[in-house]
Amino acid sequence: MSRSSAFAAAAALSTTQDVVRGVLPSLTDQADPGLVAEETLALVSTVTARALEVGLRGQPEVQAAAGTALAELPYLYHDFLLGAQVVAAGGEGEVEPDQSVYERLDRKTAFYSAHLAPGRFPGPSLLREKMPLWMGRVSPPKLPTSPDARLAETGLIEVVAAHARLVTAFAQKALEDAA
Repeated sequence: MSRSSAFAAAAALSTTQDVVRGVLPSLTDQADPGLVAEETLALVSTVTARALEVGLRGQPEVQAAAGTALAELPYLYHDFLLGAQVVAAGGEGEVEPDQSVYERLDRKTAFYSAHLAPGRFPGPSLLREKMPLWMGRVSPPKLPTSPDARLAETGLIEVVAAHARLVTAFAQKALEDAA
């Protein structure tokens, strides 16, 4: 099922980019694009892990490993970006990681993991309930509309829901093909 995990990781990164591009205009120029991207990747990685877990329901040992691997995506992507900076600067060898980044990612991923239970499909109704929390976390203070109103204007619940359906369907098809 490594193919399903690879597909899900690529889909999560692509969907994260789509969501960030879709939400930034509604947040005004006060929003920190880096914070929005990091928070969004934490959300989308968790949604992706849950969708993949549902798609792999017939293989419990693979299901758990795949969900855990997808939950690592925000950390791996941070490490990738850090490594790219080092290589671009001509750096060699080990880089001393900034532990505060990992602690911040721990808090973000724990938040979304608490709201999106393992093995539960993150469908439109669940996303309508939980994504306003994400919108509140990425929004700068004192915007004139509520997170719910801003989110409704973006159409991003549908984007993330379609992503979840696609990841689940891909995993289910991979299980069928392997049988």
